Amino acid sequence: MKKVIRIGTRDSELALWQANDVKKKLDKLGHSTQLIPVKSDGDLELDQPLYSMGITGIFTKTLDVALLTNKIDIAVHSMKDVPTILPNGIAQAAVMKRANQKDILVHKGLDFLNTEGIIATGSLRRKAQWLNRYPLHEVVGLRGNVNTRLKKLEDNSWNAAIFAAAGLERLNILPENCTELQWMVPAPAQGAMMIVAKKEDTYCIETLTSLNHEATEICTKVERDFLKELEGGCTAPIGALATIEKEFLLFKGILLSLDGQQTISVDKKVKLADASNFGKACAQEILTNGGKELMQDIKIRMSQ
Repeated sequence: MKKVIRIGTRDSELALWQANDVKKKLDKLGHSTQLIPVKSDGDLELDQPLYSMGITGIFTKTLDVALLTNKIDIAVHSMKDVPTILPNGIAQAAVMKRANQKDILVHKGLDFLNTEGIIATGSLRRKAQWLNRYPLHEVVGLRGNVNTRLKKLEDNSWNAAIFAAAGLERLNILPENCTELQWMVPAPAQGAMMIVAKKEDTYCIETLTSLNHEATEICTKVERDFLKELEGGCTAPIGALATIEKEFLLFKGILLSLDGQQTISVDKKVKLADASNFGKACAQEILTNGGKELMQDIKIRMSQ
C-alpha cells in the first residue's frame, strides 16, 4: 500500500495556496497526499507585533510539533518565517523555486511621498528602511493575513502599506495601485518556500528531492547564513538578497537601526563555486564595521 504523505500547513489563504502547490506537484509525480491545516500562534495573536512576542519561528513551531509528534509527514513554510536553526529531528527537504522576492507598496496615490504620510507594516525591516528613505513619515503596525491587511488599509486613513509581492501575486489579488520597491532589500529567503520533514523519514526526504530548486537553495542559504551570523530573526531590521549571474553569486545585505537612521550594508560578489561560506563572511564584515554595537543597541531597545 502506497504511503499517503500528510502535508502540514498553516490555514491562512496564502499558506494553503503554497501547500496546495506542493500537493499538486507531488500528485503529478504519482504520490498520494493529504492536506492537514493547523493554526499557528502567529495567526492567533493578531493584536501584537511579531517582534514584541520575543521569539522567532512563531509561524512554524506549531507545525514543528505536529511533525515531531507524527501528526503530519512534511510541512510547507514561507521560508522567511523559518528560524535559521531548525529544531532537533527536523531537516530541510526541499526549497521551491523562488517567486518575486521584492517588497511592494500598495497605496492610495503617491502624492504623500515627499510630504508627511502614514505607512503600515508589521515588519521592523520594512519600517527601518522606509524611515531611512522617508524620515518625515509615520509607520504604524499592521498584522493579519494578506486579505485582512488589504482591508485594514482600505478602512483606515493610512496612505499605503507594504507587502511581499509574492503573496499578492500567488493569490492573484495584486491591486492596481501598487509599486514595486526596487530599493528595499527584502527579508532573507523572501519569496521562497521551504519543505521540511523528519530527519529519520528517508521516504519523504528522498521524495522531496525532485521538488528542490538548486539555484534558490544556494541563494537562500547565503541569505540565511548572513541572518544567522548577525543573530537576527524577527527582532532586528535585517535584509539580504543573493542572486546568481552566470558563474557569480551577487549579494546585498543590510542592517539598520530601529529608526532607520543608521545603516550598515555590504554589496559584493563571489564565484559561485566559492559561495558556501559567503553569507557568514558578509555578516562578519557588517559586524566589524559597527554592526556588533548596533545589534547590541537593538537588543537593549527591544527588551525595554
